[in-house]
Amino acid sequence: MSNPVLKYLFVAITSAGVLSLDQASKIFVHTQMRMGEPKVVIEGFFNIAYITNSGGAFGLFGESHDVIRIILFLLVPLICVFFIFIMLKETQNRFQVMALAFILGGASGNYLDRVSLGYVVDFIDWHVKGWHWPTFNVADSFIVIGVFIMLISYFQESRSEKQNKVQDS
Repeated sequence: MSNPVLKYLFVAITSAGVLSLDQASKIFVHTQMRMGEPKVVIEGFFNIAYITNSGGAFGLFGESHDVIRIILFLLVPLICVFFIFIMLKETQNRFQVMALAFILGGASGNYLDRVSLGYVVDFIDWHVKGWHWPTFNVADSFIVIGVFIMLISYFQESRSEKQNKVQDS
């Protein structure tokens, strides 16, 4: 994306869409379900289970002192947003722009939960034969998808640059 206005407009619309989808799903779960009572979607594989997470990924630091939690969950994300905008300014790659928009939208959804509720609402519950993935939400999904797209994009750019150097030699 070479036009900076279109790039930032795309990021604003996409991240707002991710944020809206995340918050709508959490409002639905919060208003339609009881905490800790999973609803089976696919037996032995997928549930919707309303839980709260006062920690980070996989519940890390959930029991930490409030000062540590404030630094980790309220200040560090703001620093990360700053770096997202630096990366946006530098990149013209449309996949990286999309990835950063997904990450920004997802991070904003979880940040909004932390600021307004003091915890994050999680509800997507995958499990197979006794193996249980930690419960997550739509925001987490978009963050992971964004990181995955970013990694693939970087690897493709790196491979392309190496091929260009070989051809130039």
